[in-house]
Amino acid sequence: MMKKLLLIAVACFVSEFCFAIDPIVTKAYVKGSFAMAVKGRLSSIVISDNDFAGVKRVAQDLQLDLQKVTDIKPEILVDKAAKHAIIIGTIGHSEIIDELVTANKINVAGVAGKWESTLIEVVKNPFPGVDSALIIAGSDKRGTIYGVYELCSQIGVSPWYYWADVPIQKSTSLFVITGRHIISSPAVKYRGIFLNDEAPALSGWSKKEFGGFNHKFYTKVFELVLRLKGNYLWPAMWGSAFNDDDKLNPILADEYGVVIGTSHHEPLTRAHDEWKRYKGGKWNYQQNPEQLKAFWESGLARVADKEQIITVGMRGDGDEPMSEGTATALLEKIVKDQREIIEKVTKKPAAETPQIWALYKEVQDYYDQGMRVPDDVTLLLADDNWGNLRKLPKLNEAPRAGGYGIYYHFDYVGGPRNYKWINTNPIQKIWEQMHLAYQYNANQIWIVNVGDLKPMEFPISFFLTYAWAPDAIPAERLKEYTQNWVKQQFGNEHTVEIADLIDTYGKFAGRIKPELLNDTAYSLVNYHEFESVVSDFDQLKQRAVFVNNQLLPEQRDAFYQLVLHPITALSNLYEMYFAVAKNKLHFAQGRISANGYADKVGQLYKKDEEITHYYNKVLASGKWNHMMDQTHIGYTNWQQPETNILPQTSKIVSNGDLTKPKLGVTIAGSKTSWTGKQKVTQQFPVFDYYTNNANYIELFNASNGSINYTVKAPNFIKVDAPKGEVSVEKRIYLSVDWLKAPAGKTETMIVIDGSEGSKITVPITLDNRRFKDKNITAFVPQSGVIAMEAASYTKAVGNRPISWKTISGYGKTTAGVFVVPVTSPVQKLDANTPHLTYDFYVHDAGKFTLNTFVSPTIDFTNTDGLKFAVSVDGAPPIIVNISKDYQTEKAWDKSVADNIKIFKTELQIDAPGKHSLKYWMINPGVVLQKLVIDLGGLKPSYLGPKETFVNRKD
Repeated sequence: MMKKLLLIAVACFVSEFCFAIDPIVTKAYVKGSFAMAVKGRLSSIVISDNDFAGVKRVAQDLQLDLQKVTDIKPEILVDKAAKHAIIIGTIGHSEIIDELVTANKINVAGVAGKWESTLIEVVKNPFPGVDSALIIAGSDKRGTIYGVYELCSQIGVSPWYYWADVPIQKSTSLFVITGRHIISSPAVKYRGIFLNDEAPALSGWSKKEFGGFNHKFYTKVFELVLRLKGNYLWPAMWGSAFNDDDKLNPILADEYGVVIGTSHHEPLTRAHDEWKRYKGGKWNYQQNPEQLKAFWESGLARVADKEQIITVGMRGDGDEPMSEGTATALLEKIVKDQREIIEKVTKKPAAETPQIWALYKEVQDYYDQGMRVPDDVTLLLADDNWGNLRKLPKLNEAPRAGGYGIYYHFDYVGGPRNYKWINTNPIQKIWEQMHLAYQYNANQIWIVNVGDLKPMEFPISFFLTYAWAPDAIPAERLKEYTQNWVKQQFGNEHTVEIADLIDTYGKFAGRIKPELLNDTAYSLVNYHEFESVVSDFDQLKQRAVFVNNQLLPEQRDAFYQLVLHPITALSNLYEMYFAVAKNKLHFAQGRISANGYADKVGQLYKKDEEITHYYNKVLASGKWNHMMDQTHIGYTNWQQPETNILPQTSKIVSNGDLTKPKLGVTIAGSKTSWTGKQKVTQQFPVFDYYTNNANYIELFNASNGSINYTVKAPNFIKVDAPKGEVSVEKRIYLSVDWLKAPAGKTETMIVIDGSEGSKITVPITLDNRRFKDKNITAFVPQSGVIAMEAASYTKAVGNRPISWKTISGYGKTTAGVFVVPVTSPVQKLDANTPHLTYDFYVHDAGKFTLNTFVSPTIDFTNTDGLKFAVSVDGAPPIIVNISKDYQTEKAWDKSVADNIKIFKTELQIDAPGKHSLKYWMINPGVVLQKLVIDLGGLKPSYLGPKETFVNRKD
């Protein structure tokens, strides 16, 4: 029976997934299997002298990897036989492989002539004197290279062995199971990364480690890209020039098999920095065309014989617009002239040289206003720099020879804020957007801006894996993907826990960029929001530390880089800003505890420095020094500060007597405090029978010393600490004994007496109204809101072939829900239109406001906007356009900074009791995250109130 190794339909996953889905390497003999290593002997590696230099080189990588795994170095034979051989070669470029094909020893049907495809097969007696051989036959150079690196991965060498210090998984015996294993061609032809915004981290590290961005640095990058089954690279370009800095850079890229391109504003292989180096005049084609043409021609001539994708077009100097407005005629002439240069230099038609025109930022306006380039040029579409695709091909348009590609971002310098420090890219969001790209046939090129490369290891792996075989990783298998990636780095023992740490970190980090985080990002007083996210991060950190302590010593450097550092560093940052917020609040309230929080801010700021120092100076014996040099504290605008800046805090200094205790009271949900003899004048969170939440009052001492207190409450109010002593502050939780509570909605009081004579009265509201239904499985009011997570729908109604899909872990809270196929037509509203139903109860009739939380998706169709509709019970649906009010830069800034769009719709609810909210599909591509009905109590927060769902039987 033919066993296929990944990428056939949706049977299995690439590289990382071979550990769990379709392994071909075992550590024990299986009947018919090929022995790579057994009893201290290794099979020889056999290559042909006439094969590509890159294939000969990758054979040496296999030799070294087998040595790392087994501690024995196999020999490499050139055009020689061995009794047991690993035969590596390219169909049509390897005499040995071609002899096997001619002799019908291997069948290369389905592989030969394909793009980057591989046959891996165990063959008995392939040649005289050869008892058994493992054949790795590539359809082309990279097909062979990928087959070898697939084997390297499966024997226990992670692609990240160098770049993240992942330890080798040792073994003394290695076998490859019998069968014909095929790596099919990738879904996306060119798959790569862009090293960008590389100062100060990557530039500082590369200079320390290699002397700069030279061939010693780039060969490490080339190898990583190929081990991850990528094939495309935009080199670092700020102050660097790939082809000019080191003449071996382009030579070795071509030998390795990595296709080199240049960024969206670097035409015809010329790096941005070269114009300045060679004292170019005005970067203006109207005023200086001849010098620019000569510059481009000489640049292209250097690498005309190398595998390249040539960027055409032109932007302004320094990644800026070329001119005000859209100079379409000028840009069309530029492209025409550039293609003439390509033909002159390559001596072949321009259509035979791969080219891209990047529709990045303002360049898309040229296209939208009618500018076109020849059909063979790939149109590289772009996201908005924040992971939201701006444009996709029309589904019904004629195919283009050059097709379409995507330029995506994991890192960005620009508004509303740089984000460069650590990974903030959950793979759930990457999947959702790149799934759109794949389904809309933007599959010629996928390139992602990865900043400094580290610490983007996990999303880089996912991006390149998904680009190879999107059908192999549906949304339902994202968790499985993470688990298999973890197995590749750390083995089987802690897989589930480490994978959950990575996924949970991704969710937390993706809510808001660390560079945007400050003391006001989350609400300090509403919905316990800030303290909850800080607590969640702290628990995540404790879990990560626990796992770290269980790992083998040789695994800990990799675990620190891939898991523990991002969790620890971001947890510390959250805790620091939380302390800043507490300091400001307590200072405003006159609380002496403000001083302690000021001190804590300083301690946590120092802790951030210590975390950075450990990564740079101690981790892996200082190997990664400078990789964490990026500033991340103290932003005041979009651009980074030159150094981190300690947040400003305040301390209480008084000439008065701070030795006399003074009792103060605050309540949940309020920034106000009360002292002396007062009645609290703000609403304490309502106690509701159905949600049955506890809540707190906080007592504090406004001076030094300590003070005694007592809390008097009705017998149906439970007080967890009715009396005691307060030296600094103390939180007291209140709850309700509903068997004793009065019926209906009522108000009562609790009284707090302080030993210094204070008496503070707190009004408490109880909502003990009961619905007629005894069994309630629905959403109910809590403190004036009804909050519903998108995935908690009561019913999902589809209309074949349209159905609803949930991406767990997506977005700011729980999950995202959207329709599939994402290429479904726009819907006209009727009873059969796909919709989600959410059952809820209200105590009162009236007009209320629905807040619909959707992802900040851009209208990638470039029509009249993406839409959904909402309705209650049988009322006509109200259509909402998620694109209409987000055309200005200010509105867009807010949507990406907050990572959400919230739309308000007025709803009429005619009677108390049970109702159904319906969320209707109109356009595909809209991702619902949350729904909140404001009954009059909604308060500002970043995540919105927590879900108010109950499943109760009375």
